[in-house]
Amino acid sequence: MTNLAWKVGDVTITRIAELEWDVPGMGGEHSFWPDATAEAIGAVPWLTPHFVTSTGDLRLSLHSLLVDTSEMRVVVDTCVGNDKKCHLADWNQMHNDYLEKLAAVGWTRETVSGVLCTQLHVDHVGWNTMWVDGRWVPTFPNARYYFGRREYEFCAKETRQYRERLPGWVDEALDISEVMADSVEPVVDAGLVELVDTDAIISPEIRLTPTPGHSPGHVSIVIESKDERAVITGDMMHHPMPVAYPKWTCVFDDDTQQARHTRINFLEKFADTPKLSSALISRHPRPANWCATEIPFDSTSKAVAFRAVRIAASL
Repeated sequence: MTNLAWKVGDVTITRIAELEWDVPGMGGEHSFWPDATAEAIGAVPWLTPHFVTSTGDLRLSLHSLLVDTSEMRVVVDTCVGNDKKCHLADWNQMHNDYLEKLAAVGWTRETVSGVLCTQLHVDHVGWNTMWVDGRWVPTFPNARYYFGRREYEFCAKETRQYRERLPGWVDEALDISEVMADSVEPVVDAGLVELVDTDAIISPEIRLTPTPGHSPGHVSIVIESKDERAVITGDMMHHPMPVAYPKWTCVFDDDTQQARHTRINFLEKFADTPKLSSALISRHPRPANWCATEIPFDSTSKAVAFRAVRIAASL
């Protein structure tokens, strides 16, 4: 698993991967996109083999993105973590070298000044905490943990509604109550959390933008420096597939209609960007530094070219 890095003006974004795997992308109960077909995927030549295998499986990655500005060191989305109980076998009670990978690029737990979670799902908050002396403690003791207020309040108070809307196996995989107990509330109890609005400004280079649908308070993160821009999508766009098919339903989305609307609006907003460069850094795909210039997507029956946009992911 290669650690990749991108420059956005004076800001450096580095990918630290926790896990890579292939999952069914079409058909069947456990596929990401129930609407996907082999013909539709085959009609988009840039998807295979970089983002999709020859059999139609998605090439995915669990990774954090380390954002280094002149003022802050921010970890975006902290993966699944070690020692966490999870209904997904590959994620259950993991013991991996995430912290060693962090150290290999010059970061330590103590030098992280901020943690940003685009949502509070199991694979975005795990390394918020670590198991030490029989309890969960903050992994990054000197950091402020920025949680969207709407996302936190929903997950803390309205999880029953949320769980009832999801397919049974997705509900089990996300297990919001367990995640809150082991990865969210311990940092709240430690006094390290700031609940922020979905359009909050974190630093001169880092701001949030609301992208609801996958979860009620989901945010994406905009990085801007010296006329260059990157957008860390979170799970508003798990994978490059929605660039081609933004109307497809994702089985993990809480509100599928809102998620579809968010994706289409996002692509229209960032297509033909006037910035000198713009990068779309998606949360889960696995190929690297892949340029998506002139990729069309279908939006209300009109073809819009996604120009000057690099989909930066990971091998």
